[in-house]
Amino acid sequence: MRHARIRAAGEDIDVVVETPDRLRTADGRVLNANDVQWLPPRHGTIFALGLNYADHAAELSFKAPEEPLIFIKAPSSLIGHKQNSVRPANVEYMHYEAELVAVIGRAARHVGRDQAMQYIRGYTVCNDYAVRDYLENYYRPNLRVKSRDTLTPLGPWVMDAEEVPDPHNLAVRTRVNGGLRQEGNTRDMIFTIPVLVEYLSRFLTLQPGDMISTGTPKGLSDVRPGDVVEVEVEGVGVLENRIISES
Repeated sequence: MRHARIRAAGEDIDVVVETPDRLRTADGRVLNANDVQWLPPRHGTIFALGLNYADHAAELSFKAPEEPLIFIKAPSSLIGHKQNSVRPANVEYMHYEAELVAVIGRAARHVGRDQAMQYIRGYTVCNDYAVRDYLENYYRPNLRVKSRDTLTPLGPWVMDAEEVPDPHNLAVRTRVNGGLRQEGNTRDMIFTIPVLVEYLSRFLTLQPGDMISTGTPKGLSDVRPGDVVEVEVEGVGVLENRIISES
C-alpha cells in the first residue's frame, strides 16, 4: 500500500494511493491526483548519506568513507511531488541525486543490524539536490550545498515495507527532460539499511517518521531552470519536479 500526504481545498490530508491518479481519504472520499498538491509524505528528521556508493565517491574524486557520513536536512528544504525547486542565482553547478529513503516505523535505540529491518515502516524517494559551488570537503557537507529551500523533493508516497521485498536490489535512475542521466542499483550501497539503523541508534533514538536517505550512485550532471527532473527507485515510485530560477 502507498501512503501520501496532499493538500486539497486548503486542507492537508493523509491518503492512500490506489493508482497514481486515484487517491482515497480515510473517510472514503476519492480524489483525482491532478486536482491536489502533493506534499512531502513524512515530516520527521532526514538523515542523509554522503558518498554511500563507491562509484559516486570516485566521480567526485573522493575516497569511499570508512564509516557512514551522515548529515541532517533542513525541514524548509522539503517539497512534494510535482513541485518547483528553485535554482539559486549565480551558482555554477547544481545537480540531482536520486536516493532510496527508508522510513522508520517505531522508536529505535541500540538496535542491532540483525533486528534493524523490523523497525522500517516503508520506503520513499528523495532527490537530494546539491549546489557544488560551496562544497568544502566530504567530512563537512556545507548547509549551502545540501539544505537550501525547496532543494529536497520527497515522495510521492511511502510504500509499505512488505511490498518491497529486497530494498538492497533496486534500480535507481534519474531522467532530465525524458533523457536518462543516472542509473545504478541499491545493491552497490557501501553501508546497508541495517548497518545505518544500527549506527544511528547507538547514539540517538530514531523516531517514527524519521527517514534515512541512503545516498546516490554515479551519473551527476548540472540542471537548469526549465528542466523537468524525474528520480525513480524501482518498485517504490517516480518523483518529479521542475527547476525554476530564483528570479
